[in-house]
Amino acid sequence: MPSNSMNVINFNRGQLTQRDRFKHVLGGYTKKRKTEYTFPKATTSQLKALRKRLKEERQIRMLKVVALSVILIILLFSAILYSTDGIVELFTY
Repeated sequence: MPSNSMNVINFNRGQLTQRDRFKHVLGGYTKKRKTEYTFPKATTSQLKALRKRLKEERQIRMLKVVALSVILIILLFSAILYSTDGIVELFTY
């Protein structure tokens, strides 16, 4: 039994150096290897189409934001008016 435990301890000690090497690595096993990406080149017509689509999406998003803001302001204003009517009636009686 004691010799078996010594074998386990020696095996674990041998694993320590490998664990330290992998300890702070997020993307791979070797620090020298760098991930390279190959993206296709975009043509000017593709870039113009992308620009146009993004402008349209931004306009639609801004229209939605403005419409929602106006609706919320109207609701808030009507709630304030409704509550002030109740407060005025409460104080007048």
